[in-house]
Amino acid sequence: MLMLPIVGALLAPLLVRVTKHYAGWLLAAIPLIIFVHFAGMLETVGNARTVSGGFDWAPSLGLRFAWFLDGLSLTFAVLISGIGTLIVIYSGGYLKGHPHQGRFFSFMLLFMGAMLGLVVSDSFLMLFVYWELTSITSFLLIGFDHGREAARRAALQALLVTGLGGLSLLAGLLVVSQATGVSELSALLGAGEALRQSPLYLAALLLVLGGAFTKSAQFPFHFWLPNAMEAPTPVSAYLHSATMVKAGVYLVMRLNPVMGGTAAWETILPLFGGATLAVGAVLAIRQVDLKLMLAYTTVASLGLLVMLTGLGSDKAVEAAALYLIAHSLFKGALFMVAGLIDHEAGTRDVTRLAGLRRAMPVTFAAAMLAAFSMGGLPLFFGFLAKEEIYLAFTETDGWRLLLLAVAIGANALMFAIGFAVALRPFAGAPIATPKHAHEGPASLWLGPVVLGGAGLVAALASATTHRLLSSPTASAVAGTPVDVTISVVPHIGVPLILSALTVALGIAAYLGLDRLRSLTAGVLAGIGWGPDRGFDQALRALLRFAAGLTRIVQSGRLDIYMTATFIAVAAALLVPMIVTGELPSAPVLPALRFYEWAVMAIAVIGLAAVVQARSRLTAIVSLGIQGFAVAVLYMLFGAPDLSFTQFMVETLAVVILALVMTRLRLSPTDHRPLRQQLLDMTIAGACGLAFTLLLLKVTQLPFDDRLSQFFAAYSKTIAHGRNVVNVIIVDYRGLDTLGEIAVVMITGLAILALIRIRSKKTVARASVAEDA
Repeated sequence: MLMLPIVGALLAPLLVRVTKHYAGWLLAAIPLIIFVHFAGMLETVGNARTVSGGFDWAPSLGLRFAWFLDGLSLTFAVLISGIGTLIVIYSGGYLKGHPHQGRFFSFMLLFMGAMLGLVVSDSFLMLFVYWELTSITSFLLIGFDHGREAARRAALQALLVTGLGGLSLLAGLLVVSQATGVSELSALLGAGEALRQSPLYLAALLLVLGGAFTKSAQFPFHFWLPNAMEAPTPVSAYLHSATMVKAGVYLVMRLNPVMGGTAAWETILPLFGGATLAVGAVLAIRQVDLKLMLAYTTVASLGLLVMLTGLGSDKAVEAAALYLIAHSLFKGALFMVAGLIDHEAGTRDVTRLAGLRRAMPVTFAAAMLAAFSMGGLPLFFGFLAKEEIYLAFTETDGWRLLLLAVAIGANALMFAIGFAVALRPFAGAPIATPKHAHEGPASLWLGPVVLGGAGLVAALASATTHRLLSSPTASAVAGTPVDVTISVVPHIGVPLILSALTVALGIAAYLGLDRLRSLTAGVLAGIGWGPDRGFDQALRALLRFAAGLTRIVQSGRLDIYMTATFIAVAAALLVPMIVTGELPSAPVLPALRFYEWAVMAIAVIGLAAVVQARSRLTAIVSLGIQGFAVAVLYMLFGAPDLSFTQFMVETLAVVILALVMTRLRLSPTDHRPLRQQLLDMTIAGACGLAFTLLLLKVTQLPFDDRLSQFFAAYSKTIAHGRNVVNVIIVDYRGLDTLGEIAVVMITGLAILALIRIRSKKTVARASVAEDA
């Protein structure tokens, strides 16, 4: 099933070229097949069973490509594929006639596949790979209209924020694996106590939450999500309802049985979730763009889900599971309504819209169905979620009372925003719009109608919904069996009172929305700075730092590069040996024959000749003396092939360097001041000492001949070569040798280019001189 979106992405451009605007209906068959497949597992998983599988990827490293389906992952898979089916159909109508519609479908299906892979992943490796794929594919979708600077900025911002979070997640998963010894989520669910008792728990928690909070736009990382509204509306609808922004929520819910139940978990999640809930709801009031109004309420809703997951009680977990489903349905519908209004009326500005109910009756009905659920009104699934949220706060203390107040206020504001999007554009007398408003085609209103109606049907058939979706999801999040029983019949008592209070405050906020918008805008203007501006400032500071650092380390002078390189080499070799005390013991001089001593003496004489040389050319030729002396030593110690290679390298090196020196007309003598010469001498001596100590230490360790025995045993039988050294170079290390050849070739081409440039300049100067 995970391969189907990839296949669809490959076929989409061709299908669009052949079938034009009908491609959306045809491509929707792919997520529909996936939806049917996962929906067929609901009964199995609803009976407290799981589905798992996989195959080994790198057995020696303990890495598997594995998948795991329980109530949580299956609910996500059903939502992703089901809503994805409607989004693909909607995209066909929304982007009808767009020159890059085929490319858009490819990106959308890849995004769908990445999100499906994320929620069904079992192995840490598979989870991280798909986690990053969602960031990459969302970057492509958000920046789809790449001709606009705002779209490019939003795409880059989303990629940077979620990409950095991905690195945090990777580090967290590595710490979790180190603390528990497992690398699969299904195994991790049984190692919760070991992880919570580990001294690495807090580090793992902070790193994992870094990934989850950036992905699900928790304060102060919330700013990238509203900016992502630069994407086409189908992307926004899918992004906010069932996919990427809920990836962080999925991760938090998945790890609740493992990392939950601690003071850190029950403090950090409610704190950041509550802050995100409040910030998102307040910022939504300020907006006039329908998509931005909905985007900020998504930020608030994500904060609510994180806050509920962090509370830790079964009722809070039930509320989170219910709200997860409800939000996916009503938010997907409302975003598609906003896009439909923009597509048919030509604007998303709520202050320029009114009286569309007669021109767009089907859209109006779908919008109201979704708004009733978002507002938590009876008979809709959002009502069940809101009732359960308030029921989770019946056992209160001072901390939870504060969170309850935040939840009531934010829910009231989201009530107002929901009806501002669903009612204001349709109510009142019609006003002129940029385009003549009319009902859109079926491909555009089908999605809102289905999702809005699903919010009603799911509540009326709550017993079936809970059995197949809500209870399995809540059980997976809680880590213990949970039976969700709430129905459309209100809870008599505190929850009903709080629900009524929320509706009353929401109606008041809706009626005074314009005044609240002006007040909020004034307060935010007074504050001035925000995380979005902070992101730009941080990015500019990073670029300035990078430019300054580049000017220092990339000055364009080869001598500085070589000095820095050799200092780093000497430090990398000497510092660990000195700090750890792993210096070699005093060596025992070998019993050398007189001619071996003579060769070594020639090498020393060559070194002295290099140091005392008055010209660069003499130094180059003298440098070859050492190389030839080493080649003779190789030959004396029984390595004629290595000796021959050394002779050839030294000969070619001296010849090439000499030719280059003569053609480039460099200064024939060394004009370095004494201070520079002493510095270079010190660095050279440090490097020589470091390599000497390292080689002495290596030779004093016990020799492990397993690799030597392997080469000796298999060079003839596997590689069909008698010369072991040759076999190693051209067979076992064939790619390494190819890389070395490529480096030499590129270096030669670079030298040739320098010589030709020099020659052309010389010819040009000569021509100018002759003309003069």
